[in-house]
Amino acid sequence: MGGWGHGFGLAAADKGSFDPKLLRRAMGFLNPYGGLVAGAVFCVFVVTVSDLMGPALLQRVIDVDIPSGSVSGLMGTLLFYLLSVVVNALATGAQTYMTGMISQWVIYELRSQVFSHLQTLSLSFYDTREMGDTISRLTNDVGPLNELISNGLITLANTLLSLGGVVISMMLMSVRLSLFTFSVMPLMLLISIVFRGWIGQAYREIRKRVAEVTARVEEGFAGVRIVQSFAQENRFMSGFRAVNEANRVANMDAAMLRSVYFPAIEVVSTLGIVLVLWFGGMSILRHEVSIGVMVAFIFYLFRFFQPIRNLTILYDQVLAAMAASERIFELLDMEPGIVDPVDPVHLPRIEGHVQFDAVSFAYKEDEPVLREVDIEAKPGEMIAIVGATGAGKTTTISLLCRFYDVLGGAVLVDGHDLRGIAIQSLRTQLGIVLQEGFLFSDTVRENIRYGRLEATDQEVEEAARAVGAHDYVMRLAQGYDTEVRERGAKLSMGERQLICLARALIADPRILILDEATSSIDPYTELVIQEALLKLFEGRTAIVIAHRLSTVRRADRIYVMDHGQVVEVGSHAELLAQNGIYTNLYEMQFKSQEEEED
Repeated sequence: MGGWGHGFGLAAADKGSFDPKLLRRAMGFLNPYGGLVAGAVFCVFVVTVSDLMGPALLQRVIDVDIPSGSVSGLMGTLLFYLLSVVVNALATGAQTYMTGMISQWVIYELRSQVFSHLQTLSLSFYDTREMGDTISRLTNDVGPLNELISNGLITLANTLLSLGGVVISMMLMSVRLSLFTFSVMPLMLLISIVFRGWIGQAYREIRKRVAEVTARVEEGFAGVRIVQSFAQENRFMSGFRAVNEANRVANMDAAMLRSVYFPAIEVVSTLGIVLVLWFGGMSILRHEVSIGVMVAFIFYLFRFFQPIRNLTILYDQVLAAMAASERIFELLDMEPGIVDPVDPVHLPRIEGHVQFDAVSFAYKEDEPVLREVDIEAKPGEMIAIVGATGAGKTTTISLLCRFYDVLGGAVLVDGHDLRGIAIQSLRTQLGIVLQEGFLFSDTVRENIRYGRLEATDQEVEEAARAVGAHDYVMRLAQGYDTEVRERGAKLSMGERQLICLARALIADPRILILDEATSSIDPYTELVIQEALLKLFEGRTAIVIAHRLSTVRRADRIYVMDHGQVVEVGSHAELLAQNGIYTNLYEMQFKSQEEEED
């Protein structure tokens, strides 16, 4: 049995708020879009330069054009200013469009990678995880990380270019006033350092609480029938309120930190502005600085503190993205427990000879589920596996599908140990119908075609006719084009199972597995599909887990399992003659069915 993860890779949940490795890995998603990023950064440069020209042109108007009385000079300066505004607007529009394009591609790629990776993870992963938490990582956590990747770099470029340009312009105008402006920077840095850890922890808590809410919502939708059947709406709502309240508190904690952090930065920046205005005003009174320089410097002053504010906002965004990226990359770093060997055997079309040779298995250490299990199904045979709940029947089938690996012994198909073959070459030759017929949110036709995607419409209908599903389908509103909604909610249990049987038939599997496939079907519907099952079994190896006698008693051999072991083997008649566990099962479950059927 393979594990679903070997450490969390770059996760840094307990190592501080900011992790450069996580940031570099996140920025790696921009690599395919280098041209767009370069274009956006160039637009940022144009925006910054045109924006910095405004105060300088204003100074020229006040200190040169107006005192000289030059109308042509004034008009030229104003036209140049208007041109800079137009260029600024065009560059801003282009930057916004390219940033949006980058954002959509990045979020597309992020979600595609996570979803694709989830498809490769073994069932052991899903056995140990809350589905709502996984869904939250794919949906909620992708957002903050995408914001950082797509907008963060552009914002950083914009901020650094603007800040650098403003600092140079201010220093050229007045070194003394610039130094007064810079005097508040150490205090800003101190505030940021103090709040860094608190805000980072707050964002990690938000991501955790959002995942809990998503998990509870997913559970509520999946179990709504049970909740209503037992009139437990108030109890379930109480549980939802608890996780929702924890989410609210986590968000309010973060909001409280932001409500202190950002105003503190604002107060400090205002302090810098007051210092400049005071000393600048005194310099004007002493005729040390011109009015034009002072006006231009004030404009630059606001442009200086705006990038500083942007950096604090960006840092806030980085911390949120770090919390989200920890969860996303933790997921991407999980390794499938079941993988192909280094040099796998690619199975040709198999005969269907299945052997369980002294197989042992456990989901958890020291809690064995199967012990020394020996089962054989020869090509073309139908065998049945019966036993009480928890006997290990479904686990046995899961090992044949190689959803898990055995801990002892071996599962063989045509003499090949499953651990040495290519997984796809095995699973494409298996047909599986489970107790709860699962259908996708698509048409009836496409759900049947899922068994073999290249099947024609005629082959789809032929498969449905063969299992007795055609008449049911034709009674639906749009026939084969009827949308069945999520999990086939518009169809009855029997109708869903018939479609699943048609899906298995159209796949033309060499080994057919029915795991309680008829247990949820009413007796009348079961009669409809009995002949179809016989057709389905023709020329194939069939392994049936069932408690319906009509299916079991036709088996070539019946394996009786008890507490993870095969305790009896034989035909229906032979097992009854043994007067053992099978006889007890027959007396409890089968006899009344047989009498009804006879």
